[in-house]
Amino acid sequence: MGSDFDFLTLLAIANGVRASHTKVALAVLLSASCASVRVDTPLYERLGGPRAIHVIVDDFVGRVTTAPRIRRFFEGSNLPLVREQVTQFICQAAGGPRTYLGVDMKTAHVGLGISDADFDALADDLNASLDKFNIAARDKAELLAILGRMRVDIVEKKP
Repeated sequence: MGSDFDFLTLLAIANGVRASHTKVALAVLLSASCASVRVDTPLYERLGGPRAIHVIVDDFVGRVTTAPRIRRFFEGSNLPLVREQVTQFICQAAGGPRTYLGVDMKTAHVGLGISDADFDALADDLNASLDKFNIAARDKAELLAILGRMRVDIVEKKP
């Protein structure tokens, strides 16, 4: 038997169908079923996992602690703890296996008087850190959207 005489050919002959039609139909069915199954790498992995996220956060914390618009919120903070908790938070929010061990966002930021402009400044700094490490636009947008949902818990000052 030649290479064209395979299992599908035998099946087609047994059912009175031309082998070429059977192969085409099977290919179409397989393509359709594969297209409906979304195989997507989690954001956590697309960001590079814990080490890459830690490097991004390290750069980000460096930015926010020196940025004139928002550095006042970090004065006197335990920066190694801030780095660790922000890394944990982003890892967890991005679908990774790490667990954020800090308090909820509302409790962590109560009384700080953070405004929408302050929140936006922080988001700008995170965006700059993501750009520095060439994070894909889709991945940046996904992470910023996840973190953007925290605005209601963080912002206290309304215009």
